[in-house]
This record gives sequence, C-alpha cells and structure tokens, in this order.
Amino acid sequence: MTAAEQEPFDVGAFLTAAVPMVGTLALEYVEVAPERAVLKFRDQAPYRNHIGGPHAGAMFTLAESASGAIVAAAFGHLMAEATPLPTTATIDFKKVARGDITATATLGRPVDDILAELKGGTRPEFPIHVAIQRDNDAAVTGEMTIIWTLRPNN
Repeated sequence: MTAAEQEPFDVGAFLTAAVPMVGTLALEYVEVAPERAVLKFRDQAPYRNHIGGPHAGAMFTLAESASGAIVAAAFGHLMAEATPLPTTATIDFKKVARGDITATATLGRPVDDILAELKGGTRPEFPIHVAIQRDNDAAVTGEMTIIWTLRPNN
C-alpha cells in the first residue's frame, strides 16, 4: 500500500490522546500529511524562559511533535508490524523566539522508499527536518533534525 492509498485518520487527535505532553502544551495541528506537518504553539506565560520567549523544552517538544505527526501520517497503519522511534535529534537555536511560533516539518526521504526497506527486512532510518518560525515575522528561530527508525515488531 502506498502512502496515497492509506486511509486518513485524525493524527492530531490521536497524538494528543497518546502523548500527554502535546495536550499539556496545547499544540495545534495546522496541517498533517505523510511528507509535511505544520504545528503551532501559542505563547503561554507558564512556558516562557528567562528572556520572555518560549522555553527551549517547549520548542523542542513542538518540533519533535511535528516530526511525530509525519511519522503517524505516513506509517501509523504499520503499528502492528513496526514501532516508530526517534533515534537522535539535534536542534539549533537561531534567534530569540517570542509570541506564537510554528514548526514546519518535512520528511527527508520518500515514504515508498522507507516502506520498501521495511518490507525488504531492513530497519529503515529517515530524517525529518523542522523549521521553527515566529508567527509575527516568519523569522526562523530554530531548526531541528530528528532521525526516526521503524523497528520491526518481533
């Protein structure tokens, strides 16, 4: 089954229920597809850092959640066969983030190539790149790359 043939489901509702931190931060799922996801974090005083912007942990969670939305959209139908896991993540903080911020994640490899590796008996790894931007001026405040794998269930 190709990514286009998968039956759609509400990834935002699924992840909000499955991952309590998503609900804690009130992340909003703006767009979710197998190759791209856009999530928003609204400015909230309890999650600000010492300079008035979103705490680094909130920014990390936003970006990682955007990557997870892609994984759920692209590979959620395989949960009986494989468990998706992030293996590494790097984040670069570029500018001070203030106000609402948006994370845009993009899959770094074609879904069908990843599925072919899994079906071929190997454990695929794939990057998801995320840009975090201020909503008021679209300045990129952070960039993150998360390497995910699909671990076959034995």
